[in-house]
Amino acid sequence: MNKLFYPRLAVINIKKNSKTYFPFILTCICTIMMFYIMHAISINKGLDGASGSESLKTLLFLGTIVIGIFSAIFLFYTNSFLIKRRKKEIGLYNVLGLEKKHIAKILFFECIFTSVISLTAGLIGGIILNKLMFLLLIKMLNFKVSFGFSISVPSIIKTLIVFCSIFFVTLLSNLFQIKILKPIELLKGSEQGEKEPKTKWIMTIIGLAALCGGYGIALNVKSPLAALNLFFGAVILVMIGTYALFTAGSIAVLKFLRKQKNFYYKTGHFISVSGMMYRMKQNAVGLANICILSTAVLVMLSTTISLYAGMEDILKLRYPRDIVVTAKETNKSQIQKLDETLNSELKNGKIDMKGKLYYFDNSLEVVKKDGKFLSIKKDPGRANISIIEAIPISDYNRLEGKNITLHDNEAIFFSKVKNYTDDTINIDNKSFKIKQRLDKPVGGLNNSMIDLVDTYIILVNNIDSVGKNGFKEYTTAFNINGTNKEILSISDKLNKKFTENKIKANAESAASGREQFLSLYGGLFFLGIFLGILFLMATVLIIYYKQISEGYEDKERFEIMQKVGMDKKEIKKTIRSQVLMVFFLPLVFTVIHIAFAFPMITKMLAVLGLKNVNLFILSTAGTIVVFAAIYTIVFSLTARVYYKIVE
Repeated sequence: MNKLFYPRLAVINIKKNSKTYFPFILTCICTIMMFYIMHAISINKGLDGASGSESLKTLLFLGTIVIGIFSAIFLFYTNSFLIKRRKKEIGLYNVLGLEKKHIAKILFFECIFTSVISLTAGLIGGIILNKLMFLLLIKMLNFKVSFGFSISVPSIIKTLIVFCSIFFVTLLSNLFQIKILKPIELLKGSEQGEKEPKTKWIMTIIGLAALCGGYGIALNVKSPLAALNLFFGAVILVMIGTYALFTAGSIAVLKFLRKQKNFYYKTGHFISVSGMMYRMKQNAVGLANICILSTAVLVMLSTTISLYAGMEDILKLRYPRDIVVTAKETNKSQIQKLDETLNSELKNGKIDMKGKLYYFDNSLEVVKKDGKFLSIKKDPGRANISIIEAIPISDYNRLEGKNITLHDNEAIFFSKVKNYTDDTINIDNKSFKIKQRLDKPVGGLNNSMIDLVDTYIILVNNIDSVGKNGFKEYTTAFNINGTNKEILSISDKLNKKFTENKIKANAESAASGREQFLSLYGGLFFLGIFLGILFLMATVLIIYYKQISEGYEDKERFEIMQKVGMDKKEIKKTIRSQVLMVFFLPLVFTVIHIAFAFPMITKMLAVLGLKNVNLFILSTAGTIVVFAAIYTIVFSLTARVYYKIVE
């Protein structure tokens, strides 16, 4: 046999099956490009030296791992669709005289050709677009780096290793399927699963229970830290529920409708219900995948957009003034020394201080037990930690312009914990009578922890009387006239002076915080865009393959329906309504998932400092509208392929 026989036959097969192979190769090229770009940026030395670059690089490297894992799972999934569509063709080769070892050679060359094309085009595209993506990241982060074109050899090597391994595993999987199946099974490989689906009530109940469990966690979680801990558990439950309800629940509902004789024995309902039953059996897993991926796209983009857009709100909450100085030692001599150093440094730099505020506070980590608060050191090992923050009434009067007096056993109280209505507060057996309740937090203080854990703020005469196990701090904050660069310079000089004078204090600035936040939230936004595109691409490909699969199956259904007396117009209308229902069902479930997850995600965003719920609502709504538009366009384009096959 001619040595070029197998390569030529492989090329012919790829051309003949271009409707399935071309999207697969295009997807391989895109995933290879994205993996190379993400890895190349994560090791790019141009980021070195910038504020927050280490955390940014770590974030991008984790993104590379996610892309690699997802690419392996997704390409293996799409390959299984390809081999299923090819089984009849491969079985025909076997019947015509080709042995399985010859078929294996053909599949080997097909894999070689698709792999070489994908890797070559993917790496070239990645190298070309790498600089553009890097510049986009730099623009988002407001970094200043030197320009230049470079090719990352380590990224090329890593990309080749990862994707050659993926292609090799998919080839082994294809060869294994060909080896274990008989020729008659290969000939009917694409027609398997045409028996009426069975009702799986146990799976349906499990699916409902899992989905309700996931939704219940999302709706009932109280604190942001609890939301962070329970999020992945809720996600897993919702994923289990989605797969179970798409595979078993949909069949159970359709069979229930079939039992309703008044509903079922009508022309339109009869055909729709019976047709949907077979569609859901064959497409349930793919539709569940579309739903999960769509949800992932919307969650990632809406959250990262909100964090990036709401960064200034987060900064204002964390930094009430341009420069914030905190001191760990709060004795009078140390505070006097700190103030002298601070005033001297600003005077030497001819810098005017504006809007200065200062206060002491004593924070205790406590647990609530029998209506009393016990500091952690006295009752260790408890998980329900709360925080009590004591502030001198004198500082409150100065900050708020008040003139309130208290007895030593009295306190003014503020907390967002709704169920605390006691008239007294008992801390380590020291009781304070609540003289007054505030309706808002004390202005000018760092209130970033209030929404994260149960926090109780009390104003007392002497903060030392609250508890000896507390963490005492002195904070002073002020504004200055100057650029971000000047503010950064001043905070650096202050920290050096504090070190020289052996003062245990630290100066932070909104300008330095902005750089750190840009690195974190800009990196998350960039990663969200990248992974969003990757997941969207996967969703598009699954929709496309489902349309092709539907087309070949409906072609035979068209012929059967015509033989039993239905006209083409009625058949087309029925099948179109079924296809629309099947492919838009994941979008409906996606929106439902997002709606139930919304309260939990807002609490998680609070951990990262974003408390602007309205901004998150707008981001989520806008993302859903744009995604729904893209989803509809993709469906319309792929539907054309479907109708060409059917007609």
